[in-house]
Amino acid sequence: MTSWTWRYEDEHGETVEGPTQQLFDNRSDAESWLGETWRELSEAGVHQVSLLNDGKVVYGPMGLDPV
Repeated sequence: MTSWTWRYEDEHGETVEGPTQQLFDNRSDAESWLGETWRELSEAGVHQVSLLNDGKVVYGPMGLDPV
């Protein structure tokens, strides 16, 4: 079984700790979770995220800062 997770990054693309770290069984669940929590992550200092599947980047970075 594969695992999906988000890598939290600062404005320079460096990995940072986020308020929570979740593992997901599928991409859809990971994307839904991010849609519900991106504001919390942004307020905690996460500027962008990358989606990983078994440790490999699937896409990103995707900015969280409001436009």
